[in-house]
Amino acid sequence: MTQNQDWWRGAVIYQIYPRSFQDSNDDGIGDLRGITARLDHVARLGADAIWLSPINRSPMADMGYDVSDYYDVDPLFGTLADFDTLIARAHELGLKVIIDQVLNHSSDRHPWFADSRKRGAKADWYVWADPKPDGSPPNNWQSNFGGSSWEWAPERGQYYLHNFLISQPDLNLRNPEVQDEVLRILRFWLDRGVDGFRLDTANSYIHDALLRDNPPAKPDPKRWPPVSTFDMQDHDHDKSQPETVDFLKRIRALTNEYEGRCLLAEIGDVPERALRLMADYTAGNDRLHMAYSFDMLGPEFTPAHFRKIIEGFFVAAPDGWPSWSFSNHDVNRHVTRWIGHGPQDAVAKLAISMLASFQGTIGLYQGEELGQTETELLYEELTDPPGLRFWPENKGRDGCRTPMVWDGSENGGFSAGRPWLPVKPPQVARNVAAQEADPGSVLSHYRKVMAFRRGSPALRSGRTEWLEVPETVLAFRRVQGTEALSCFFNLGSEPVTIVAPKGEMSGPSIGAVMAGFEMTLAPLAAVWLRDAPDVVEESGWSLGRALAKVKRLMGG
Repeated sequence: MTQNQDWWRGAVIYQIYPRSFQDSNDDGIGDLRGITARLDHVARLGADAIWLSPINRSPMADMGYDVSDYYDVDPLFGTLADFDTLIARAHELGLKVIIDQVLNHSSDRHPWFADSRKRGAKADWYVWADPKPDGSPPNNWQSNFGGSSWEWAPERGQYYLHNFLISQPDLNLRNPEVQDEVLRILRFWLDRGVDGFRLDTANSYIHDALLRDNPPAKPDPKRWPPVSTFDMQDHDHDKSQPETVDFLKRIRALTNEYEGRCLLAEIGDVPERALRLMADYTAGNDRLHMAYSFDMLGPEFTPAHFRKIIEGFFVAAPDGWPSWSFSNHDVNRHVTRWIGHGPQDAVAKLAISMLASFQGTIGLYQGEELGQTETELLYEELTDPPGLRFWPENKGRDGCRTPMVWDGSENGGFSAGRPWLPVKPPQVARNVAAQEADPGSVLSHYRKVMAFRRGSPALRSGRTEWLEVPETVLAFRRVQGTEALSCFFNLGSEPVTIVAPKGEMSGPSIGAVMAGFEMTLAPLAAVWLRDAPDVVEESGWSLGRALAKVKRLMGG
C-alpha cells in the first residue's frame, strides 16, 4: 500500500459540527461557506483531515441524522457547489475530507419510506413486522432515545423499527436492493472527491432475522434504574449481528476502487462487546480501515482504564486499527468530565499529550483545542430530543454542540445573527483570538503536540510497549524503526518520582524534572523521553529492569 493510500493510519482527524462552526450568512446556523472560511485554523492546528457531521437534506428532527435526501446538501448548509468549493480548499491546505453517512435509518419524510408505507416498490426497504395477537409490538426492543423501538403504521397494518426517534425508521439492510442503493450513494460522494466516510452507528445496521427478545441487563447498582429503558437490556438481537461484516466488506470493496479513501465507523455498545466489534470490523484488509467506541468518552480517568482499552484492542485485533478520541458531538466535553482531577488548562494539556501518544488514529472535536467546557443550558434553550425528553437527569447533547468561539465579541465571532444555541460567557472567555496571543495557552500546546506527533514516526505508527510504573502514572514506549519514545503521564493529584529510562526529554513536555536517573512528575505532568541510540538498538538494556527500581524507590 502506498503512503498516499495509508494516510489515515496515525492521522489526526478534526471533527466539525457544521451547525456550530461558522455562520457565513448571519442566519444563526453554521454552513459550508463558513467552514471553508475557517479551514486555515484546522490546517494550522496540525490536523490531517476533517470529519463533517451530516450535511444532507433533513427535517432536522435529530439535527441531520434523519436524512430525507442522501444525494443533496440541506439548504441550511448551502449547496453542492459550496461543498465542492469546501473540498477544493481543504485539499489545497493538505486536509482530507471525511463526511458522515447515516445508513442505519432515514427520515420518515424520505420518499422511500412513503412508498414503503404504501407497500409500493420499496415495501421491503424498511424493517416491518406484524403485531402480536394482542396488538403489542413484535418484541421488547427499546429505542436509544427511550421507549419501544417499534411504531404502529395503521395504513400498512404493521409496526416499523426505529432504533432512534420515531421519525427515523430503520432501513432493511438485509435487503440486497437497499445495500445496492447505499453503495450508489457512497459512490456519488466518492466521485465528488471525498476522502472517506464516518459510518454512523455501524453496528446497528443488521437486526436479528428472528426478531428475538433482548434479555434484561444485569442491574448496575451505581445507576439503577437508568434514565432510559434502552439501558435496561443486553442488546443481543437488535444490533451487532455477525452479518454486518458482510455488508462492511461490500462497502470496503467499493472504497478500494478509489485511491487513498478510508472508512471510519462508530461502534455503540457496552465496553466489552464494543471492543470485540472494533477488532472484528477492522481485522484484515477487507473491512473497515478503523473504528471507535465510547470507551474513552466517559468519566473514567485512570491509567488502568486507558491501558485496558488500548491493550485490549491490539490483543484482539493485532492487524486492526483503532481511532481514539476524548470528545465528540454525542458526549459531554472531556475537560468538564475530568475537571475534578485538576485545573482546567492542566487537564486539557495533559489530555491532548496523552491522546496524541496513543497507538491509533486520533480524533479532535472542535473547540477542545481551546480547553472548551460543556455549556450549561436552560431547558427552554434545548433542541436535542433526549434532553427534551429526559431533563434534568439527561440534559442531552446540546451542551457540547454550542458554537465555536473565535473571538471575544458577542456570539464569539460565530454569527452576527442569533445563534441556534447560545454562546455563553464561560465559553466566550476561551476563544481562538485570545489564545493565539498566549504562548502558554491550551491552543498553543495543542499545536506543539500536533507538530511533535506529526514529526515522530514512533507516535504516528510505532508499536506500544507497556511500562510498569506507580498506579497513578500511565507509561508506555512507542517504537518505530530506530526511533523510540517513552511516554509518561501522571494522572494523579500528587507528585510521583520514578527511575527514568535512559534518554533525553523531548517534545512539549510539561511538569517533569530530571535529576540524575530519577524523574519527578508533577500532578498532570506529561513527558516524552527520546531513547538514546544505544537503547533503541539494545533493547536488552531493558526499560523493565530500570523501571523495576520504582518499587524500591517507592518503598515497595
